[in-house]
Amino acid sequence: MAAAGTGKRLLLSTPLGEIALSLLPEAAPATVAHVERLVAAGAWTGASFYRSDFVIQFGLHGSGRSAPGGPLKVNESALRTRVSNLRGTAAIAHWDVPDCGDSEAFISLKANAHLDAAYGGYCVWARVADADAPSWRAIDAIAAKIAASGGTVPVTKAVIV
Repeated sequence: MAAAGTGKRLLLSTPLGEIALSLLPEAAPATVAHVERLVAAGAWTGASFYRSDFVIQFGLHGSGRSAPGGPLKVNESALRTRVSNLRGTAAIAHWDVPDCGDSEAFISLKANAHLDAAYGGYCVWARVADADAPSWRAIDAIAAKIAASGGTVPVTKAVIV
């Protein structure tokens, strides 16, 4: 199921392009509020994309910084309209315990329906618009660079507009 979004977007600027994610507060209001706090505190500016397999993952992992405001204490995957982890959706990463999201998030590179229920589900809080070719190019370029080099791609700026 696809949620409509409210018009607010998270823009993630990288050396390989900009990714525009439409926020989905109707599906995950507490998660979107958590993301807004992270962005307002500057947590994701200077973070890095560091994983590329079935998702590209980014956050404060390995930076020595912790999430401002503390961890997200609720996994909203099953509380409201569930948005499936399809290509281009963004979700909060968590350990095997579902109510422990922090500063880590990922963008699915393919349909990952198994993430809808695994470990309590991974809550989708945003998505890339289907027709947003520049965001898709940036996502695919980040995935290819990390897969090829094992390195990272920095987030040079994260803002909500």
